[in-house]
Amino acid sequence: MPDEPLAPAPPLTDAGPVRPPESQSAEFLSLVKRKERGRLKLYIGSAAGVGKTYRMLQEAHELRRRDVDVVVGFIEPHGRAETAALIGDLEVIPRRHIEYRGVVLEEMDVDAVIARRPQVALVDELAHTNVPTSKHRKRWEDVLELIAAGINVISAVNVQHLESLNDVVQRTLGVTVRETVPDWVVARADQVINIDLSAEDLRQRLQEGRIYAAEKVPSALENFFTEENLTTLRELALREVASSVDRVREEIVRRETGRHAAHQTADRILVAMASRPPRTAILLRKASRIAGRLNSDWYCVYVQTPDERADRIDSTVQRQLVENMQMAQRMGAEVVKLEGSDVAETVCRFARDHGVSLVLVGQSRRPLWQRFRRGSVVDRMIHNSYGLDVQVVSFDDASATDDTR
Repeated sequence: MPDEPLAPAPPLTDAGPVRPPESQSAEFLSLVKRKERGRLKLYIGSAAGVGKTYRMLQEAHELRRRDVDVVVGFIEPHGRAETAALIGDLEVIPRRHIEYRGVVLEEMDVDAVIARRPQVALVDELAHTNVPTSKHRKRWEDVLELIAAGINVISAVNVQHLESLNDVVQRTLGVTVRETVPDWVVARADQVINIDLSAEDLRQRLQEGRIYAAEKVPSALENFFTEENLTTLRELALREVASSVDRVREEIVRRETGRHAAHQTADRILVAMASRPPRTAILLRKASRIAGRLNSDWYCVYVQTPDERADRIDSTVQRQLVENMQMAQRMGAEVVKLEGSDVAETVCRFARDHGVSLVLVGQSRRPLWQRFRRGSVVDRMIHNSYGLDVQVVSFDDASATDDTR
């Protein structure tokens, strides 16, 4: 059985479009003064070098001028002189030094930040993977602990690190991003601010040596930092912030009136997951993106048939199934395991009982003759009698085969 679901926390207050920095800081300060819990402000950008860390440090100085107790939990200037200089006289919490495989590495000292108990902590690079012996595996988990301790956090992330966009970035940019942040972590941010910079200006910064060392510039310009790639990432970042605005607008309306905003749908989404699907990640990320745009809850449902009981299913398949369920949890889905001999009927009945109106299922890769002879779960879902809409997700990779459905 998989671990208990990681329940996604709902978005809370005051995210919005880009405003003057002083206005943004004043808005965050109003959140800081509310004592019920720590708050999260997140700067999101299209790529390295747009100025997220620089803006975080600017805001830290602005908050301190307003008598807010601010510390640097972790800032990585990446050798950029302007960024390093902007740290100035801000209090910096010493980092932990961890020896790993003969190398001493530095990580944020979460316990030291909590012991210091500042009002606001700056924590850069939300998607960072900590050294294996660290308290938490990922930095976003460090941030959640700080928030739980009542400390407000200002952090930053590039849009390509969002878990649900992983396959989009791979397909459109040809880049595999290995460090990701679950979308529900971003969704719970109290403010999401887009640091927007045109592809032309970002490439100019790169050429001036303001992002990477000179020897890395030619390769970066020819590969990741192409105008096409940067334009695509910029559009994704703008879309993510727009989704954040919609989420918060809905929460404000719900809080003030006790009802959903007119634009919001109460419909829920469900992913029907086979035991050994070859492209589960594609299916889950698509569902996560749709749910985010609709500001909707979503389920990942697996139906265990009698042939797939624990004593019958292959151990490799069982391990893959658990990994896929955990991936769904990280993306914010409520993972549900059901039992039944008729997969389509079991899924559709659950969908009906839980207010689901859209079911996502992966395209069957079975030969047509097998589908005629044995039937197809996908076909039975499409022709369901419950009034459910079914979206069949096509897998571009012709090598993806799914002989279980």
